[in-house]
Amino acid sequence: MQGRDWLVTKDGQYQTCKSARVWDLLRDNYRLYRFLTEVEDVLNGVEDESIRLPEIRMLVRRLIVNSYWVLSQHLEPCSKTGTSVLLLYDELGFPLTVQTVTFAPGTISTIHNHGTWGVVAVLKGQEKNTFWRRNDDSKSPDKIAATGEVILCPGDIISFTPDAIHSVQAVGDEPTVTFNIYGETDPQQRFEFDLVTHTARKF
Repeated sequence: MQGRDWLVTKDGQYQTCKSARVWDLLRDNYRLYRFLTEVEDVLNGVEDESIRLPEIRMLVRRLIVNSYWVLSQHLEPCSKTGTSVLLLYDELGFPLTVQTVTFAPGTISTIHNHGTWGVVAVLKGQEKNTFWRRNDDSKSPDKIAATGEVILCPGDIISFTPDAIHSVQAVGDEPTVTFNIYGETDPQQRFEFDLVTHTARKF
């Protein structure tokens, strides 16, 4: 499942990054527990974890190339909200969030950041990401403007710095399924943005 790698930063800038070749990632018996251990090893002793995003993207690609189990772990989208989240690993004190997310066709997320780094791989369907940045306006510091958008397809992996702002829409005729891994969220730095009122509230 070869695809493109992307990085999105605080200023709404987005760029393609070098992607590992699939045949260099093939492993026998590569399972979720090994992936989680390798991610922990990559992050061990690092103060700014977002500088490790290239390595984490590579590990995510290795996981989706080798683990059919991960590809099969997702829920049907909720008929009321259009989304469903399946937590893949949950242990007290474990600082990472690992989950699959399903969006029904046409479902649109809020405009938000994550308050931590994140890496998202598209497993099925198509997902449009719109990117935003805060304006340099002291009177309206939470006023945002769109900077661009990309449509991600299966095999594409996108990564975010903690203050990158985006919104997501499932496009096409089938549900979108993604594999998501996030660092430890700072609840004081995670926001949802309102385009009408030019405000941000904790999310």
